[in-house]
Amino acid sequence: MNEPVSVSSDNNLKNQNTSMFLNLIVNVFLPSIVLTKLSAPERLGPMLAFWLALSLPISFGLWEIVRNRKTSFFAIFGLLNVALTGGLGLLQLDGYWFAVKEAAFPLILGIGVLVSTKTKLPVVRGLLLNENLVNLPKIMNQLDQSGRHKDFEQLIGRATLLFACSFFLSALLNFGLARFVLKSPTGSPEFNAELGKMTALSFPVIALPVLIFTGLIFWYLFGGISKITSLSKEEILRDQSK
Repeated sequence: MNEPVSVSSDNNLKNQNTSMFLNLIVNVFLPSIVLTKLSAPERLGPMLAFWLALSLPISFGLWEIVRNRKTSFFAIFGLLNVALTGGLGLLQLDGYWFAVKEAAFPLILGIGVLVSTKTKLPVVRGLLLNENLVNLPKIMNQLDQSGRHKDFEQLIGRATLLFACSFFLSALLNFGLARFVLKSPTGSPEFNAELGKMTALSFPVIALPVLIFTGLIFWYLFGGISKITSLSKEEILRDQSK
């Protein structure tokens, strides 16, 4: 009786991996190739290559929204980010404003995470402590027995603060990378090549450190839950095969 559910879980994991791979291709690698290889006047030219590079993530984002028949705050935020890049390019503002834009979005997200601590649903509780990932009823039962709800809430608060710091780190790295790479006048083939280089470097320079930082937050959060509840990691995490 468990086999069909296990197959479904495996399919979901494969779909998530495929979606992540497509996101990297469409949002990072293809725009970078278009900007660096097709911006020369004898090819597409700087402006046409710029708009083609932007159209790829926008089209993919809209396609995913239509395919999934739902949207999310992060999906809309990503589309706004790309659209704002297009606006800066249309106005031909210099590289400094691209750097400000690159830093502004993760900065706003980090501030939003901090603000969420003043609400009934902190971001960490909604994202990391959902019942698809952890065995929340078992955790709550242990907290009821030990009376350590206050310690648990303090742990959530600290993890939320660390999660916000991951966005602030991203903002700092985004700004520094953009200022380091973008030197040429906007609208020139050289600027497009630099923008493509920045896009390609954004994954190893920005995404990987933030991913590692987020992994450490997971380790800290689940380690803290284990200490407070005396539950093992296997007991905290929900069995994805069921």
